[in-house]
Amino acid sequence: MAITLTNADFQDLYEQAKHRGEQVHQPIDSGFQHNLPEQLGQGGDRILQLRQGLEIYIRQGRLRQTIRHVIEHESNFPLVAKFYLSGTSRVQTPDALDISRDYREVSDCHYLYHLPSHTEIEEWPADQSIHVLMIVVDPSYFGTFNLGIKGLPAPLQHLLEGDRTQRFHQSLGQISRSIQQQIRQILHCPYTGLMQQLYLESKALELLTTQFSVWQDEQPYATPMFLCSQDVEQLHQAKEILIQRAKQPPTLIDLARQVGLNDRKLNQGFRQLFGTTVFGYLQQHRMQQAQSLLHNSELTIAKVAATVGYRSPEAFSTAFRRQFAVSPKAYQLGQRA
Repeated sequence: MAITLTNADFQDLYEQAKHRGEQVHQPIDSGFQHNLPEQLGQGGDRILQLRQGLEIYIRQGRLRQTIRHVIEHESNFPLVAKFYLSGTSRVQTPDALDISRDYREVSDCHYLYHLPSHTEIEEWPADQSIHVLMIVVDPSYFGTFNLGIKGLPAPLQHLLEGDRTQRFHQSLGQISRSIQQQIRQILHCPYTGLMQQLYLESKALELLTTQFSVWQDEQPYATPMFLCSQDVEQLHQAKEILIQRAKQPPTLIDLARQVGLNDRKLNQGFRQLFGTTVFGYLQQHRMQQAQSLLHNSELTIAKVAATVGYRSPEAFSTAFRRQFAVSPKAYQLGQRA
């Protein structure tokens, strides 16, 4: 059963934990360690504070129960690079029109986002190993860099040039071996003091450089096209058709024709509006539907696979494990506990 908490609720729980004698905040070299109140789980966030609004968050732990964290983002939201070493989370943004309203961040994948001035609900499941590294940086940090040469994805370029109004959440795929090595170097930093700060800042910039490069390589999708209100309405219509016909979805060309868009605008518009391609969205929907079905212990894996549109239970199991880092059977058994 999930518990819903706002930032104010978290603060109250931290204060109660302090009164019970728990050590919830403690200084460390170059930052702070914030530990979860014991009633919520084990572990917490290690925050390493570097120069000019650049920070590294290392989140590691395990929750006793599923937490839905309601977060109010302010207009001065930072740029965040996020790397999932283990664990998953679901993010809902019910009032957003320019990003996906319901998406997942999953193990072995990484993301780059800027999400000012909106409300989101992060859901972190219980009893999973959570290990996430985040690079959090105020966009003003890049003010001393030469931004005159274009070439970065447009949303990122605009942010670094000073436009802090645009939102984006970019999925950058699986964590590569080179990224794994960069993360290990941060987690096992061999220095202290000034050298630690120099070393960690250089590694954080390496990770950001890698992410910028990965996103840039995804052109032309990184350059957003203009979407008028009618385009947005047609894209939402296409999304509803996909959901209704998830078992036997139309081809990209057929779907584009049904809603009155060309296939390029349909696919790129999905990227901009929902954070993924047309069939990436379909895949996410199928996996969410599969999760719900697996709560019914009477259904076989083959039945669930067929219900969400897979002809092969093996292909379904592979897709489910890739999405949630657990097999469908193990997930189903876990619901009985």
